[in-house]
Amino acid sequence: MFNIGDYAVCPGHGVGQVVDIEEKELGEATMKFYIVKVIANGMKVMVPTTSEDGIRALVDQTEVDGVFDVLKDHDVEVDNSTWNRRYREYMLKVKTGSLIEIAEVLRALFLLKKKKNLSFGEKKMLDQCKDLIAQEVSISGGIDSIKIKEDIDNCFPQGSTAS
Repeated sequence: MFNIGDYAVCPGHGVGQVVDIEEKELGEATMKFYIVKVIANGMKVMVPTTSEDGIRALVDQTEVDGVFDVLKDHDVEVDNSTWNRRYREYMLKVKTGSLIEIAEVLRALFLLKKKKNLSFGEKKMLDQCKDLIAQEVSISGGIDSIKIKEDIDNCFPQGSTAS
């Protein structure tokens, strides 16, 4: 259960802050909703308080370490399917809201970028994944997001910067 003022992650949108808890009537039922304001764009999202996968708590240090372990492990097979198939698969992973899965997508895109040019959509997704990771790690650990982005870039030597 979240309280007003708590930070939470909205899968696919990033970190937000619970700004209100409202009751709404839907047909004959009354439901409670978290009103979450997404930090990145100011959008407000209504999430049922009973939803198991609508929002989740911020990651802890163990999960942050796991994210950087994923990013540093370059001994993986790069997906050589068509860009639109890769894009769909990656988007499904991003929408889970799992920081580990987002890190896997980011790693795959960084490694693919070394071999060939990314499509416009893949470049956007690389930036989005980097932003989602940096934002959550920054807020959960109280570290500047620019420093987190530098740490991410350092996982991929040879000037593989995005953004």
